[in-house]
Amino acid sequence: MIVATQLRVGNLVLYNGKPHRVAAMQHRTPGNLRGFVQAKLVNIENGSNQEVRFATDEKLEKAQLDQHKLQFSYKAGDEFNFMNQESYEMIALARDVLGDSAGYLTDGMVITADYWEGRVVGIEPPMFVELEVKETTPNIKGAAVQNTNKPAILETGLEIKVPPYIEEGDRVKVDTRTGEFVERV
Repeated sequence: MIVATQLRVGNLVLYNGKPHRVAAMQHRTPGNLRGFVQAKLVNIENGSNQEVRFATDEKLEKAQLDQHKLQFSYKAGDEFNFMNQESYEMIALARDVLGDSAGYLTDGMVITADYWEGRVVGIEPPMFVELEVKETTPNIKGAAVQNTNKPAILETGLEIKVPPYIEEGDRVKVDTRTGEFVERV
């Protein structure tokens, strides 16, 4: 059990008997009224979200998910195919299960998959991934130094902002939690 004031973004809790991930959380104490916790919960089974208000002393049950290591094999249409590293079983996941993480997947990458009642409800890619820049605007030599980033499309189709000195063919490190450029590798 976890007290509402101890909720943090990313926690998994059971709400109305279903597993939810805390997407946002704010502890409020309005004037002379009793304090409360305002949380945005995302249902990890179907992706729906809702704003919920909890009393500060209200207790929630932590959701226990099974986790397994999956290795990305290939993409076929909108399905991403993985091999379970423990049972060697092939698993096909739709893009909506993967969410934004789909843009970070490369051949052979090992990810952690969250299972709820025997089915995958989400994945966790590595914290940082290295991807090749496939398309970006060229850097103009001798142009004034600018502190603005330019768009770049990576090998997986993911679009991020990169510094002006990055060119096509460069490999870049991307933070999968924020989707931001970290460094050139």
